[in-house]
Amino acid sequence: MEPEYQDEDYFYTPANDASTSPPYPRPSESADEPADASSESGESVFDSTEPAADSSESDAGSSELVSGSSESVSDPDLSKTYENARKIFSVLFDEIGKVIVGQEETIEQVLIALLCNGHALLESNPGLGKTLTISTISKVVDLSFNRIQCTPDLMPADITGTTIVEERDGSKSFRFEKGPVFSNIVLADEINRASPKTQSALLEAMQEKQVTVAGRTYPLDKPFFVLATQNPIEQEGTYPLPEAQLDRFLLKILVPYPKYEEELEIVNRYTAQTTPTTTRGIAKETLSSLQKLTRDVPISNDLRDQTIQFVMKTRDGGAIEYGASPRASIALILAAKARALINGRNFVSQEDVALMAYPVLRHRIILSFEAERMGVTPDDAIEDLLADMGLITARPKPAAEAEESGSSGGLRSKLPFGKK
Repeated sequence: MEPEYQDEDYFYTPANDASTSPPYPRPSESADEPADASSESGESVFDSTEPAADSSESDAGSSELVSGSSESVSDPDLSKTYENARKIFSVLFDEIGKVIVGQEETIEQVLIALLCNGHALLESNPGLGKTLTISTISKVVDLSFNRIQCTPDLMPADITGTTIVEERDGSKSFRFEKGPVFSNIVLADEINRASPKTQSALLEAMQEKQVTVAGRTYPLDKPFFVLATQNPIEQEGTYPLPEAQLDRFLLKILVPYPKYEEELEIVNRYTAQTTPTTTRGIAKETLSSLQKLTRDVPISNDLRDQTIQFVMKTRDGGAIEYGASPRASIALILAAKARALINGRNFVSQEDVALMAYPVLRHRIILSFEAERMGVTPDDAIEDLLADMGLITARPKPAAEAEESGSSGGLRSKLPFGKK
């Protein structure tokens, strides 16, 4: 019989909050079964059909997520994490919600990027909490965090590190001084303010998870994520990211303005005597298990084929001049799997694919000049293609707009989407 679920199996309490909340030690590694060991049998926790054993009351909320007995899985730690995934994500969102008001979709998408072991680009107007969101998530996931404030005079060595001469006992030697990129989460704030030369310093780190300095290669800490922000308003002193680097970001997340109720809570919370803080989070080993579980979430062959055909349709011309690469197909299916896991489902649905299509593709497609002249956005083009593929129901055109254009065909009345 499996031991009952305990909070301390997954959560820890930051040292600076230990005096105000109960201790949640990080999970200890076993000599026989290390926490980061993956299943070598190829058997997935999603493959079992035996009913799961009853859990304790604290795990009652995750009963719908359980689909198999851990005895049939070669990695019991992975199975246990899977059975309690709903509880883990609930604690994560609750802890982040202590600091960040609203922005549920933004937080979910950043967590999806982490589960997929990918990078994310956050874009919004100033003051909407992009930097605070990223730093808060790094705390609740127990990852080391470094911030790089990008400026036009920032040099590549300021990011990767440099070799310095060190004198000791009358002799001189070279020593590599690591830069801020040697961290689990790297926040590249206002990345479009950095020069192209400096932006390129992140390319190897983002793709290969390593940096090369003075002919020597240094591996980065694992896991490694670049979470970058940019401001779309200011154009002076900025350098738009090249397509090759944009493609390295798994998601491009647009952060919206808060609603009235949310802004009221923000004002009340941040004008009080105490500053909101998190009190606990998940350990790095738990994140590693969740990343493995993400890749195990099954997707039907029909939906997989439909998703690939949808991405290929972006290359057919029309409003989209340059379509998405196969990297987009991989990213879309992985992101859909992560969203299914976060929402407590052991399968990928059409809704997962449709909702993740926007952050996965909006930075990977380039609109034609005619489309931009007509005011079409990348999200408009994605929505039209989703409707073409039957992944969503086409949004009806407002009556006033339809009367003005003399047509009820929505964007299709402006441009021939998906046609050369």
